[in-house]
Amino acid sequence: MFNIRISFLFISFLLLCSCESKQEELADELKSKKEAPENDLQRQNYFLVPEIPDSIHFVDQWIDLTDTDLRERFDRELIVNNFWHSNTILYLKRANRWFPLMSSILKEENVPEDMLYLAVIESGLTQATSPSGARGFWQFMEPTARGFGLEINNEIDERLHIKKSTLAACQYLKEAHEKFDSWILAAASYNRGKGGIQSNLDRQGVESYFDLSLNSETARYVFRILAVKAIMNDPLSFGFKIEPHQLYPPYETISVTVEKTIPDLYQWSKEQGINIKILRKLNPWIKGSKLTVQPNKEFKVDLPKNNEQLSTFEG
Repeated sequence: MFNIRISFLFISFLLLCSCESKQEELADELKSKKEAPENDLQRQNYFLVPEIPDSIHFVDQWIDLTDTDLRERFDRELIVNNFWHSNTILYLKRANRWFPLMSSILKEENVPEDMLYLAVIESGLTQATSPSGARGFWQFMEPTARGFGLEINNEIDERLHIKKSTLAACQYLKEAHEKFDSWILAAASYNRGKGGIQSNLDRQGVESYFDLSLNSETARYVFRILAVKAIMNDPLSFGFKIEPHQLYPPYETISVTVEKTIPDLYQWSKEQGINIKILRKLNPWIKGSKLTVQPNKEFKVDLPKNNEQLSTFEG
């Protein structure tokens, strides 16, 4: 019995020593974390809060961000987009595919390249449909789209045609710029409407977007553009390191002119060596099972240049 008591006391002593050792290790670990350099982000598990510059450039002017109101409005959008990692990473990946094409159209139409970021905040460079029914990269409502010459019917919706919808957006922005003589007000009107912006300017007796009292969405709109531009122009500074091979490549395509009605797009796709999935991937504006071509009209349809990017799988 005495030996059992001795053994029990010895085991208890070992357990006590072990617990004290663990507590000392934990205390040392906590102490080392407190004493760690502040720039040791990984060990400290800090978020790197982006610095706000004193000014930011957009199109043809520098915007002063020393004003408390403007600074905090920009700060809000920078934080939202910087820490909404999944969205921002996808913006960067998609931009590599679509910005070259869209940028060339803006350049041809004499629209500033900064307007690319308007499309980013509108749709995330996806063929999105809003609750109100706006569609495509540039989020056109149906009446507005028709007004700019985009065709919409049971078979096609050219709001989803990247080239044609970008041209339509350029036309809108040029008209708005002509009206306001300001690309910033033109951008704001894309959200609020030209009439809405003008009535606010007249009622409030101001000339600048940054002096306007607006609804929450329009008040944030231009600052969202500015924030997304800042991050996408220098992603590494905001903690986004994406290797070139991780970016989405532009589609390599050839353009086929369709001058006659295609009664069965499923069969026609097969005859081109693809399938309807690939046809709609490259031509999202095609939504029906046939393509009706009216007299004296034609459509340009994109097909894969080769089968390396988009392949068919049999069996």
